[in-house]
Amino acid sequence: MAQGFAPLKSIIIVGGGSAGWMTAAALAHSLSDSCEITLIESEAIGTVGVGEATIPPIRHFNQRLGIDEATFVKETAGSYKLGIEFVDWTQLGHSYFHPFGQYGAEFDSVPFYHFWMRESLAGRIDTPIDEFSMCWAMAKAGKFSHPSPDRRHIQSTFDYAYHFDATLYAAFLRKFAEARGIKRIEGRVVDATLRAENGFIKSVTLDNGEKHEAELFIDCSGFRGLLIEDTLKAGYDNWQHWLPCDRAVAVPCAKGEAITPYTRSTAKSAGWQWRIPLQHRTGNGYVHCSDFISEYEATTELMTSLDGEPQADPRTLRFVTGKRRKFWEKNCVAIGLSAGFMEPLESTSLHLIQYGILRLLALLPDAEMSPLLAQEYNTQTTAEYERIRDFLILHYKATERDDSELWRYCANMPIPDSLQYKIDHFRNYGLIVSDERELFKNPSWIAVYLGQNIVPQRAPALAQMRNQVPVADRMAAISQAMGDAVAAMPAHGDFLAKHCPSPYAA
Repeated sequence: MAQGFAPLKSIIIVGGGSAGWMTAAALAHSLSDSCEITLIESEAIGTVGVGEATIPPIRHFNQRLGIDEATFVKETAGSYKLGIEFVDWTQLGHSYFHPFGQYGAEFDSVPFYHFWMRESLAGRIDTPIDEFSMCWAMAKAGKFSHPSPDRRHIQSTFDYAYHFDATLYAAFLRKFAEARGIKRIEGRVVDATLRAENGFIKSVTLDNGEKHEAELFIDCSGFRGLLIEDTLKAGYDNWQHWLPCDRAVAVPCAKGEAITPYTRSTAKSAGWQWRIPLQHRTGNGYVHCSDFISEYEATTELMTSLDGEPQADPRTLRFVTGKRRKFWEKNCVAIGLSAGFMEPLESTSLHLIQYGILRLLALLPDAEMSPLLAQEYNTQTTAEYERIRDFLILHYKATERDDSELWRYCANMPIPDSLQYKIDHFRNYGLIVSDERELFKNPSWIAVYLGQNIVPQRAPALAQMRNQVPVADRMAAISQAMGDAVAAMPAHGDFLAKHCPSPYAA
């Protein structure tokens, strides 16, 4: 053992839900043999539990834990997700698709989308770029199959994620974690005691008077931030001037005849409505800004637009989009809603939990609890939140709607310089400029730029110099291959019924 190294012997996670049990499962998988890990939660408090749509990195989290995909989808009443359809965001009556995968297939050293821009701007094609996405071809046909590992096949050009019941996911992970030694304590944390010598958290006190000590505390207590904010005063950066929605009304309804393999986001007068299809129901919600619509009006608008009978009373969530100024303060790390809130427009909530956990494992402290590790964790996490923030702002800023106060505000609001820089490059030269650590890669930015009519003035220079490439023939061949591949795939519902039928769907 290295000189001076004193491994952590005890960790307490405060709060359950997706954040708490994802953290517990990952720590149990990596540390349970050498560290006592305890999760404290109260059944009486409940969880937010509406985060039902994900993005592809969730698959890697499950794989890291050795979770079988079919079992996971069954136990969470899940379905597959190929991307997000955005309806009425650009203009009323207009829609586009954000796919999980590339556009077309590469047939030259120049990226496919550069050639598409060249041909489109020259007026030689009028085919929307959506039509060159395998994800969209599958989604609109209601089909699903796993991607091919053979890069020569068009079926290798897409990726996928999941829709699932967040409450069932937390229960699934609780079972996983407890089987690997995680100790769960039922109770509500009401107070925390600090060490006099350094201000670190020494213990937490439950409503029954019990005190529990640990060396490291993980705050998964939700919006309140019981430890990171109430106790340690980490501070919060409010981003509502860029992302003005501050409420969500959520309600499940009966599932439709077909389980669509994609999420739908429909822009409304004062926000947007989500539709997330599961095996046993459909999740719905209206994310809105309380400055422009009342809770009653938002609820009424949501309930009258459901495509099935409601299965519960609607409930309202209140939030402030933004992040903690410090995610790791002293011996406490905030994960989940206690760390910050990015509205669910691009399904990033569980991703931020996932990478908060993986970053903690990568920078795991010993008993010394070096502030250098906390500094690096905070630097990396801040950058990730800001990159996601800019991508979300793009959806609101790049609107042509002027039919309501919210959309007029968004179209005219100032935006971060970091986002304006990216927009300027694309608008002028058709180029995607981004940090290599971006969660959302080139196809995602292309989808929103072009989907919301940010059209470049010219195609990238190299594409315009490759006149010898038979672009039209290659594009036609790609379209034909996509059509043939989709025709051979099973319907999404049939795929679920064959490989991962959920007992909750009976």
